[in-house]
Parts: sequence; C-alpha cells; structure tokens
Amino acid sequence: MALYEVTIYNEVVKERLAEGKRHSRLDDEWADMHYIEIAANDEAGARERIERRHPKHQGFVITEVQALD
Repeated sequence: MALYEVTIYNEVVKERLAEGKRHSRLDDEWADMHYIEIAANDEAGARERIERRHPKHQGFVITEVQALD
C-alpha cells in the first residue's frame, strides 16, 4: 500500500458561511481545505476510501489526490 494525501473541503459549509449561516452538523472549518493522509493501493482506492467517509452527496469535494513519497 502507498500513502496518499487527499485535499478536501465541504461546499455546503462554504455556501452557508457565505450567506452568514452555519451548517447544522459540520464545523465551519470544513469550508477550508483539509489534507488527509490515507493508505491505499492506488489513487482510485484512496479517493474511494475518502468518499466513503466524506460522501459527495453531503457536500464534500475532493480537489486533489496526490501520492506521497
């Protein structure tokens, strides 16, 4: 397995903050990029694992998946 860094944020949180509101369940910090390290066999596997924890239908947006040396 290789180590990958996934860059992710939450679009819904970002939109709510722009409107002067707050998300009902997620912290405001999710409007900013988060960098999560995850072990996977390949880039697609890393993306799949992150999407299970942070699903697209809940507003999470993956902007980059990068292999770490």
